[in-house]
Parts: sequence; structure tokens; C-alpha cells
Amino acid sequence: METRRVVVVAYEAVGLLDLACVTSTLEEANWQGAAPYYEVRVATPGGHAVTCGTGLTVQAQQALERITGPLDTLLVSGGIGHEDAAANPLIVAHVRRLARESRRVASVCTGAYVLAAAGLLDGRRVTTHWQQARTLAAHFPRVTVDPAPIFIRDGNVATSAGVTAALDLALAFVEEDNGAELARTVARNLVTYLQRPGNQAQMSMFVSAPSPANDLVKRTTEYITGNLAADLTTPALATAAGVSDRHLTRLFLKHLGLPPGRFVRQARTEAAAHLLAATSLPLASIAARCGFGTAETLRQAFLGRYGIPPSRYRLTQSAG
Repeated sequence: METRRVVVVAYEAVGLLDLACVTSTLEEANWQGAAPYYEVRVATPGGHAVTCGTGLTVQAQQALERITGPLDTLLVSGGIGHEDAAANPLIVAHVRRLARESRRVASVCTGAYVLAAAGLLDGRRVTTHWQQARTLAAHFPRVTVDPAPIFIRDGNVATSAGVTAALDLALAFVEEDNGAELARTVARNLVTYLQRPGNQAQMSMFVSAPSPANDLVKRTTEYITGNLAADLTTPALATAAGVSDRHLTRLFLKHLGLPPGRFVRQARTEAAAHLLAATSLPLASIAARCGFGTAETLRQAFLGRYGIPPSRYRLTQSAG
């Protein structure tokens, strides 16, 4: 078995979790084999220690400018120092150089800025932390930025969303390189999901609060998420809110960026995803609880939201 060389690029104000999710996952994989699956090295400019955004110091294992290929994987971490890193000609030049000598190139979170500055994302579909997606797209118009998925593969380039999405990307690499069984073992030991599908949405509406600027929208979304099996058609919601259908739709579009009907469908689908992962309830029961009516309606909504059927989603969430 050939050990795969992996270089993780760090810089001042890098994200500690961005680094740790990748390095810990790959090192956990190493513990499972008779020989290491990966040789993981953290590289920084000059090989100097860097201070993470949390204030903790991380020692480098190699100087970025002294690394030579071939590499299996080159990965750039994200962090609040990403703008300075993307503007640093030394970092950008050596990332560009090493990318030519790597089988696979990747970024975590705002590490995508560095890849973009190196011209490695031109013409590609990529993702980053949802809060940074619009800015990334504005800075690099040749890059197609999709803020929704947890991670995206476009050719030999992979980009992931923020922070713990790095764990999903690293597990995907382990499975791709060494098979599903090893990835399952690593996930079990890390006490995490086997692997969330890459196109699963970054932001759950159950943890992303609607804009507090409009109390009516807030009350309506709270009612929706708390009463998924009720009549949640736009006319019913408008009547309960004491406004017209048109006015409710206008408020939802202004404050949430989507109409009431789509918000309801997403809320129901995400609730179904939680039940699929956390319970053994049959699909028909989950569909009824979440307001879909039938398992087939749930299946269609799931395919539209996540790109996979509910049965496959449940399988990927099982670490047993």
C-alpha cells in the first residue's frame, strides 16, 4: 500500500478547526492500518509557526516553499486571515506550483480565496462558507460560487463549506481512497456521521433564525417549524397572520429570499432528514409527521433538496 502525501497549507489567523478536522480525520485513518494511509504535513510560509484565529499557536512541519511534488492532495485551510493569504504572492505562487504536481487539490471554507487567487477555480463550480459566498463571487467573477452544498467536487478540485464541513470532505477522501468500510470506522471513532451528502445544505433553517427585523415573518416561520403537519399553504398562513397572500409572499421574499411555499417545503424536508438520521421510523410515518402525506411525496422533495432518496440519506447517516 502506497502512503499518500497530503500537504495542508496554513497561514496567520488560519482556522483551527479547518486544520484539525482534516488532519485528525486522516490521522485517525492511519491508526486503522498496518501502515499509514497518509503522510500529512502542515506547511506554512517559511515553515514558521502560525497563530490561529482562536489565538492558539500551531507549529508547521514544513516550509511551503521547500515542498516538492508529486503530491496526492494539496489542501488550503480557511480562516479569518484568508484575505491576507490570498494577497500574499509567495503563498499564491507556491499553491499554484504545487497544484500542478498534485493529484487532488482542495480547500476548506475561505481557503477557496487562495485557490481562486491562484487561478485554480476559474470556470469551476465551487463552494465556501455561506457568509463568504457573495464576496468570493464578487472578487472572482470567473468562478461559479454555489453557497448551498457542504462540499463540491469539480474535476480534481474539491471545495468545502465552513469549519466542520472539512470533516465531511476529509471522510469523503478517505472513502474515495480506501473504501467505505475504513471511512465508516473513522467516522465511528470520531463520533460523527459517516458522511453527510456533499450537496446537503450548509445552513439548516432550524439553526438559522429569520431576520428579526420583521416580527410577522418571525412568528410565521416559528409556527411553520413547530406545526409541520398542519395546513401550511400560503392562504392558510396569510389568514393566520392577518395579511393577504401577496403581502405575506412579499415579506418572505424580502426577509428570507424565498416564498412561503418553498420555505415550508424546505422546513419539512429538513425535519424529515433529522428524523431519518435519528430514528428508525418508517418513511410513511416520517412523511406524515412532516406534513408530506405520502412517502412518495417525501421522496420527491428529498431528491429535489439533497439529490438522493431518503433511503440513501438514512444509510449515509448510520455509523453502525
